[in-house]
Amino acid sequence: QVQLVESGGGLVQVGGSLTLSCTASGSIFTVNDMGWYRQAPGQQREVVASLTAGTWTNYADSVKGRFTISRGTPKTTVYLQMNNLKPEDTAVYYCKVPFQRHDYWGQGTQVTVST
Repeated sequence: QVQLVESGGGLVQVGGSLTLSCTASGSIFTVNDMGWYRQAPGQQREVVASLTAGTWTNYADSVKGRFTISRGTPKTTVYLQMNNLKPEDTAVYYCKVPFQRHDYWGQGTQVTVST
């Protein structure tokens, strides 16, 4: 079993920054693969950033150059640094960790970007 706890969401003005964190606990001791997803009202959940093998990163086109995914110390926390936020970034953000053939999700954290 893996538990994921997200934090760092909030209300920010256009152009501002936020850093989300996702900390894993339970049976996992190192997070090598993680995805950050978001879901806006009335829309499907979409992946915005992913970390693979603790090293490789990938980003949705809509966030490239503005968001950065990284792993912290200890290696059970992964961050999503979000800069130059736009109103269209408003959504609930979730982290997902695959572990032992199961996908674990965090509870979500709300990010609201105001104009």
